[in-house]
Amino acid sequence: MTRRQPPSAPAPNLHVATITHSGRIWDTYVEFDDDPHRPEIYRARLRFDAADAIDFEDLPVKTAVIIIEESYEMAVAKARNFDERQLEGLLRSALPDASE
Repeated sequence: MTRRQPPSAPAPNLHVATITHSGRIWDTYVEFDDDPHRPEIYRARLRFDAADAIDFEDLPVKTAVIIIEESYEMAVAKARNFDERQLEGLLRSALPDASE
C-alpha cells in the first residue's frame, strides 16, 4: 500500500528556503522518501538546487534522510524551522569536497 500525500500538499518537493553559500544562491526543498514498510511515518531529506545552475552541469545536492515525523505537516514544519545557518551547514556537509 502506498501512502498518499494529503490534499494540502502542493507538490512532492516543497520549497522551504533560499540561502546563499560561497557566492551562490541555493533553493532548498524538502523531498519525501516513501517507506513501504512504515507508511505511517513521513521521512524526508533536504535538496539544494543552485539557482544559477546550467543545464545538468550542477546536479542538485541532497542530504540523507534527516526528518522523520508522524505527519506530513510536522515534517514540513521541521524543514521550515531550520535557520539559515543550519541550512548552510547541511549544504556544506552534502557538497562534494573541492579536491574531488
